[in-house]
Amino acid sequence: MAATHQCICGKAVQYRQDLAVDRSGTTRTWTCVDCGTPVPSGVAERIGHQHPS
Repeated sequence: MAATHQCICGKAVQYRQDLAVDRSGTTRTWTCVDCGTPVPSGVAERIGHQHPS
């Protein structure tokens, strides 16, 4: 089953290119590429492995 996240800006985050990742800290922080709103890490990790076909 494909993971998706509905961002507060209205974007459906469902593929890797919909996410921005910050690796500067000890853990990765995932955000919406359009507005910068944080995406929950569990969902973002699953989305990060999805590719549009």
